[in-house]
Amino acid sequence: MPRMPGEPRNSRIQRAVVQLILDRRLRPGAPLPTEAELMDALRVSRNSVREALKALQALDIIEIRHGHGTYVGQASLTPLIDALTFRTLARHDDGTAALAELLQVREVLEEGLLRRVAQTLTDVELDRLDAVLDRMAAAGRAGRPFAELDRQFHELLYAPLGNALVPQLLGAFWTVFHRVDGARGGADAPSPELTVHRHRAIITALRARDVEGAQRAMAIHFRGIGARAART
Repeated sequence: MPRMPGEPRNSRIQRAVVQLILDRRLRPGAPLPTEAELMDALRVSRNSVREALKALQALDIIEIRHGHGTYVGQASLTPLIDALTFRTLARHDDGTAALAELLQVREVLEEGLLRRVAQTLTDVELDRLDAVLDRMAAAGRAGRPFAELDRQFHELLYAPLGNALVPQLLGAFWTVFHRVDGARGGADAPSPELTVHRHRAIITALRARDVEGAQRAMAIHFRGIGARAART
């Protein structure tokens, strides 16, 4: 692979390893060639190969299993989550603006997805969402946290789209928000009843095939999250 002008040598080797994975159609979990084979194929030193592999491991593109070999990674969004968390916490202000930016991106994403999924949601799927809300309400009455149920609700809402990237992106934003919120001490959460009510309003509108109403309900839900974050 030719070296691009100004490109560090290590970056070129990383691109070459990635291209090798793509050219050979290696799936996640598949073994990579040995270090010696990569040295021969790329015509670079052992140290250069190792540096490139370590960099790709940090991106979850490859997985190094010490004593076993090197394998194609899952290419998860973990590096993105870590980078967004650091970016938000490292802001020179109190982080409120950065947190608001995260929420804004997620809100735009979900409102757009909501319009699309509203056309396909069945009564059975809406019943499943209501069941999650019932569990949230029960947890709230018992004084138990239900953040994971909240996350499950949003992922289940868009599952009919059949887009594997959607739950990963939503999960990434959810994780970053809760990491940052926790690091900043968190603010008093709204009452469980209010949280369930805001989610139930989304489902009520979707049952009525009121897409605009569902989007308004989603917007109100996010305004509540944003107001809570601003109080932290």
